[in-house]
Amino acid sequence: MYDGPHPGPAGRRPSWLRAPAPVGENYRRLKQLVTDLDLHTVCESAACPNVGDCWNRRTATFMILGNVCTRRCGFCAVQKGAPLDVDYDEPRRVAEAVAALGLRYAVVTSVNRDDRRDGGAELFALTIEAIRKRVPECRVEVLVPDFMGSHQALETVLAARPDVLNHNVETVPRLYFDVRRGSDYERSLDMLRHAKRTAPEIPAKSGMMLGLGETEEEIVDVMRDLHAHQVDILTLGQYLRPSRDHVAIHRYYSPQEFFALKRVGEQVGFRHVEAGPLVRSSYHADACV
Repeated sequence: MYDGPHPGPAGRRPSWLRAPAPVGENYRRLKQLVTDLDLHTVCESAACPNVGDCWNRRTATFMILGNVCTRRCGFCAVQKGAPLDVDYDEPRRVAEAVAALGLRYAVVTSVNRDDRRDGGAELFALTIEAIRKRVPECRVEVLVPDFMGSHQALETVLAARPDVLNHNVETVPRLYFDVRRGSDYERSLDMLRHAKRTAPEIPAKSGMMLGLGETEEEIVDVMRDLHAHQVDILTLGQYLRPSRDHVAIHRYYSPQEFFALKRVGEQVGFRHVEAGPLVRSSYHADACV
């Protein structure tokens, strides 16, 4: 692996992590429509650096079930606290936004809703169905939480036939307590395996953030675990600290290192590996399938 300079959290952010400011007609239209329809996007709620690029490509990641999460992951910028009531009109409004913007590929995700027995699976299914009915040609990827390990909840989502089922492991097992407190690595692997057993024709996808203190050996071990659990698509990106209250950045990976890791992932056997400093789980998602 490339071993060039990679400054720690006290160092200046490398030039390769500077994303262009979001501009463009598609970006402005989507931003206004999301506001008008009272919708949330993970692009804005999680302060994604790629918001301008993706919205101008006419792809977007809608965040359903509110914008308040029941867990307190150490890496995430999404608001934590008491969740909002479920809005059963939300699937219709998401589909309306998809239609109005002529989106070719929509990603639907959510906050964790551990307050609900099904973890919000029903609303995922209703949103997929609403998009399919309104815009049949739009492909739909879902980025789901772990539903506290409920196979029944996962099957509810899969029954709506998403084009891709994504569930991120996010980091290596050793770092879960600090990075994903309340989640479990083995539980996430089990959900991915169950997705493929239930609907083997639907591509399974997962991803990791790098720069949290993991080793190269640990990264490769996670790759092998994911491939052994029949994951088809892997994403690897640089962790960027949302604030001083979040888990610190241990190091920055260079573009050359990400390229090397992409090659490792391909050798492990993934059908597609998207790897780069600014890659996020939904980044160029339409090109991964």
